[in-house]
Amino acid sequence: MKNALIAATVACAAMLSAIITVRAQTAPAAPMPTVSMDGTHSDALYRTFGEKPGLVKLMDDFMTRLVADPVTGPFFGPANQTRIKAELVDQFCQLMGGPCTYTGVDMKTIHASLGINKADFNALVEELQHAMDDQGIPFRDQNKLLALLAPMHRVIITQ
Repeated sequence: MKNALIAATVACAAMLSAIITVRAQTAPAAPMPTVSMDGTHSDALYRTFGEKPGLVKLMDDFMTRLVADPVTGPFFGPANQTRIKAELVDQFCQLMGGPCTYTGVDMKTIHASLGINKADFNALVEELQHAMDDQGIPFRDQNKLLALLAPMHRVIITQ
C-alpha cells in the first residue's frame, strides 16, 4: 500500500513538474522556497522536519544509508560526505522555506559526469524515505518534500 502511495506521489510530482516546465521553460532548474497557496512564503514544512537540527539529524542517517546501500554506496562512499551532508541540509532547508541559502553547485553540473540512471536515483529516494520514516517524519510531509525534490530527476539522471 505504501509503495502504491509513493508511486502515485512520484507520478503526481512528475505531472506537476511537467506543468511547471511548460509554464517556465526558460527558468533555471534551481531550488525554490516553499510558497503557500496564497503566494506567501511558508516555512511550515521546514519546522515539521525539525528545522536545521532536524535536517542535520536526517542527513546523518541518510548518508549512513547511502554509503551502506549497494547501489548508492559507490557514489557516496568515496565522496566528501561531510560536505555533501552540509549542502543537502542547506538545499533542503531552502526548498522547505527555511532561512538557509543553498550555495553549492547546480544539480545538472554536479551530476553530469556521474552516469546516474533511474535505478540509482530510485535507490537514493528509497533510502531518503527510510531515513525519514526512522526520524518519525509524517508520511504526508515526506510526500511534500519528495514533490519539491522530484523535478531534479530531469537533471540528475543522465543515463
